[in-house]
Amino acid sequence: MKAWWRRVRPHILPPIIYFVIKLLGDTYRMEVEGWEKVEAVKTGKILCAFHGRTVLATKLFRKRKYWALISHSRDGEMQNGIFKRFGFQTIRGSTGRGGLKAALEAIKVLRKGDTLVFTPDGPRGPSGIVQDGAMMIARKSGAALIPVGVSAEKRKLFNSWDRFMIPKPFSKCIMMFGDPIFIPEDATEDEVEKLRMEFQNAMREIEAEAIKRFGHPPADWHSPAETSPKPLK
Repeated sequence: MKAWWRRVRPHILPPIIYFVIKLLGDTYRMEVEGWEKVEAVKTGKILCAFHGRTVLATKLFRKRKYWALISHSRDGEMQNGIFKRFGFQTIRGSTGRGGLKAALEAIKVLRKGDTLVFTPDGPRGPSGIVQDGAMMIARKSGAALIPVGVSAEKRKLFNSWDRFMIPKPFSKCIMMFGDPIFIPEDATEDEVEKLRMEFQNAMREIEAEAIKRFGHPPADWHSPAETSPKPLK
């Protein structure tokens, strides 16, 4: 890719992509289940969906001033421009570049009772594996981890590591919210790992339930025995 295009695309593409996603989103017929579980939490909240399922978040959470953690990569730069146009507040960083600084910022806003929209298997996967960064942020902030399942009746799945999903125009869509999980600040490493596995299973189960709602084949998650989470750097 030419160097000039790499430089200018974070400025040119976000408003175009925003317009297309908003136009598509206005046609979706949304069904929401379990939102009362989110409203019942009085602390900060971390709404967690797997990577590649963010399009519907731009519809349901737009203009709510929720926070999103977005990487410093070139793709992250474009995503940052898009999410800000949808009314999200953003924290820049990931499990790679700027990870610790971003985690500290996330902990700060969550302690104030704010809501963070998060992909705990991102930014580079593997898909379906909850990384340690999510657990550390929840543990230090006292915020609730809430699993979110996302699916659409008619959809386009891209051949990417995260099987990025875009619902097709006028599709029925669903976003499901599960039971919150809290990580005690004094939890041992073994206890945190046990809770990580419980939360990962909860995320997979609610995603599978959302997918099944429209009769799609189940997601092909990596086995936890095959892949370990990446530590926060």
